[in-house]
Amino acid sequence: MSSQPAIPDGSKFVTPQGTTAIKSGIKPNANSTVPDVDRKPPWLRIKLPSGAAYESVQDIVRRHRLNTVCAESRCPNIAECWSNGTATLMVMGAVCTRACKFCAVATGNPRGWLDPEEPAHVAEAVALMGLKYVVLTSVDRDDLPDGGASHYAACIRAIHARCPDTAVEALTPDFAGNTDHVACVLDAGLEVFAQNLETVERLTHTVRDPRAGYQQTLDVLAFAKRHAPQTLTKTSLMLGLGETDQEIEQALDDMRKANVDIVTFGQYMRPSKHHLPVQRFVSPDEFRAYRQLALSKGFREAVAGPLVRSSYRAERVLEGNNLGL
Repeated sequence: MSSQPAIPDGSKFVTPQGTTAIKSGIKPNANSTVPDVDRKPPWLRIKLPSGAAYESVQDIVRRHRLNTVCAESRCPNIAECWSNGTATLMVMGAVCTRACKFCAVATGNPRGWLDPEEPAHVAEAVALMGLKYVVLTSVDRDDLPDGGASHYAACIRAIHARCPDTAVEALTPDFAGNTDHVACVLDAGLEVFAQNLETVERLTHTVRDPRAGYQQTLDVLAFAKRHAPQTLTKTSLMLGLGETDQEIEQALDDMRKANVDIVTFGQYMRPSKHHLPVQRFVSPDEFRAYRQLALSKGFREAVAGPLVRSSYRAERVLEGNNLGL
């Protein structure tokens, strides 16, 4: 029996829920013929996923009809994290209403679709994995009146009810800057609230969907800290998109003005030929220097490394040792 042919990146497809979407989020465009600045350096080599623990996580994800940002965003750390029995769960489906030029998640309009059983499935998966710390993220859902905030909050509350000793970190959409919707998620009970700046101010329009915004993200983070001062706030920068050191430093200063507690830095890695090309491969030594710069500005922690992603080893972020990297 032959398997279904793979859907090419940039092509239209229809999800099981009937949503027409673009595979990997970006259609063919002028970037499709532009190569990266160079071949990937040795420090970006990764292991292929394998092992019993990896297969166990994969089975739990499949049986509970869950999505993970690990798989949908083609995270380079999927082998390590799943082999250690952890995963970052992505709620509200696998189709995003936005089309950021760095992201591999499919783009489309789900037209209000949500899985009403998802909160229960998420909580059960967390229990089966035995997680004491879990990261929830989601696609943007501009098609929903509240951006999906109430559903997101329901997932968080379901985890607390099923696993009362499990801490929850939420890497959320910007909810179009609507602070009532941000508050809805915060009030469900979080250890960490994260919203990613992604890049420096000059490159925001080039890198992110037009509905996202540099100041909008900073405003959301600042509100989160005012509304729930006991909750740690966190954001992330991808490097290698053409930013300068001066722009990185300015972004760090802007984050601190918004009272952000934690920042992470990682290498931008192109998901497909249709996404933005890599302008620079940042060395491990440079990442260490950016970490020290951030710490000197008063961040509670800064995590930096070529393969670091916002939710990478999130449960260890306050160990103060750059996650052991």
